[in-house]
Amino acid sequence: MVFNSLEFFVFLPIVFIVYWFFLKRTVKGQNLFLLLASYFFYGWWDWRFLSLIFLSTVVDYLIGLKIHANEEKHKRKLWLWCSVVFNVGLLGFFKYFNFFIDSWIDACHLIGYDIKSTWTLRVLLPVGISFYTFQTMSYSFDIYYKRLKPTKDFLGFAAFVSFFPQLVAGPIERASNLLSQILTKRTFNYEQCVAGLKLILWGLFKKVVVADGIAPIVDDIFSNYGNYPASTLVLGVTLFSFQVYGDFSGYSDIAIGTAKLFGIELMSNFKFPNFSRNVAEYWQRWHVSLSTWFRHYVYIPLGGSRVSKVKSVRNICIIFLVSGFWHGANWTFIFWGAFHALAFIPVFLMGRNTIYKNSVVGEHSIFPSLVEIGQVLLTFSIVTFSRIFFRSESITDAFNFIERIVSNFYYAPYYHPLGYRMVDYYILIFLFVIYEYIIRKDERSPFKFKSRVVRFIIYSIVIMAMLLFYDSSIDRSFIYFQF
Repeated sequence: MVFNSLEFFVFLPIVFIVYWFFLKRTVKGQNLFLLLASYFFYGWWDWRFLSLIFLSTVVDYLIGLKIHANEEKHKRKLWLWCSVVFNVGLLGFFKYFNFFIDSWIDACHLIGYDIKSTWTLRVLLPVGISFYTFQTMSYSFDIYYKRLKPTKDFLGFAAFVSFFPQLVAGPIERASNLLSQILTKRTFNYEQCVAGLKLILWGLFKKVVVADGIAPIVDDIFSNYGNYPASTLVLGVTLFSFQVYGDFSGYSDIAIGTAKLFGIELMSNFKFPNFSRNVAEYWQRWHVSLSTWFRHYVYIPLGGSRVSKVKSVRNICIIFLVSGFWHGANWTFIFWGAFHALAFIPVFLMGRNTIYKNSVVGEHSIFPSLVEIGQVLLTFSIVTFSRIFFRSESITDAFNFIERIVSNFYYAPYYHPLGYRMVDYYILIFLFVIYEYIIRKDERSPFKFKSRVVRFIIYSIVIMAMLLFYDSSIDRSFIYFQF
């Protein structure tokens, strides 16, 4: 089941009504219902993979208790490794089995051996497995580092693992935030629900209008890049930057807004990354839950920036390569991660990786300075270039795409085969960027205007745009479902 489907708009009100009107007196009743609703939500896609979520839940619940029960460090570490091996093994089999087999066959071909694989399996990737395995693993890590005590409430823990708003594409929550809320009594809050509905509306706009609206254009350009000049290829990857941002941040907004309807606050996952002034700031604003996960559970345990510069650079390379590999079993993602590491390292060595941590572009003025505009455009260009690797089907396609930009560097107007009026999309992106700049200081309040008239006008525009751009022929699944 996906957020932008008719099924979800039937499912959500039913769950909301039962949750608040029939189960508001008991936490356990609410948690049991959330668990059943979450399993139904996930099972709508493929009920067979519910066993994986349940197995992951049981394993990390028991391992958490075992880690806490042992004071001897080597035993605690042994149980932690059980969690890591189980979750990474589960993820590795379903997500990377064929990748490793195919890479082995290719490597053998390079040295003259022709191997026909009998080991390749057509493994179906369970939606959300990269997200919920990381979420349960973080629970074991936090208990090991004594940041958290394990819960003995299996029902509450199971609801934490499978909480349907963020189950399939995040945010990747830590138990200290989400589990603690699930284990405590929730009370209905009208203002919180209204704020949630506003986020849902804004998330749907970003998905339906921005992401799905420009998807056919991006698909055409990347599928036929050999037939287009450099200007069209640059247009395609630029539009893809907005597509993937609208798609994924739209999902996160809907997830956060939906959680609010049930009295639960999820962490912010996107903080207007398109206005970042360097690559380090970009990673403080893009997919925040994943970047903080890698920082807490990979980068810092490796020594972080407390070690020598050489080791710190090594640690940066590791987390970006692992991040790339997390995104998918394709060399394109490895190159994408490596590219971001190379872009991040100079910022780190110059000591500018944290200077924008607590500020936004145009912090003290209506308009950004010329320097800030230059920084934002440069950062956006670097990030957008990296997305050639992210979007291409293969590493060969990615380099051919880049080679064609360099070798066919001339301008020609782009005309979509189905006759889309490109000026409509240029205006859409321009207005979208302007509006996001206006609301850039608060990612959780997209319609925070004092005037009711202004709010009504914006609501009307957003809803009309969704009706205008909605296309039932487009694949409505979210991009990050594949990860």
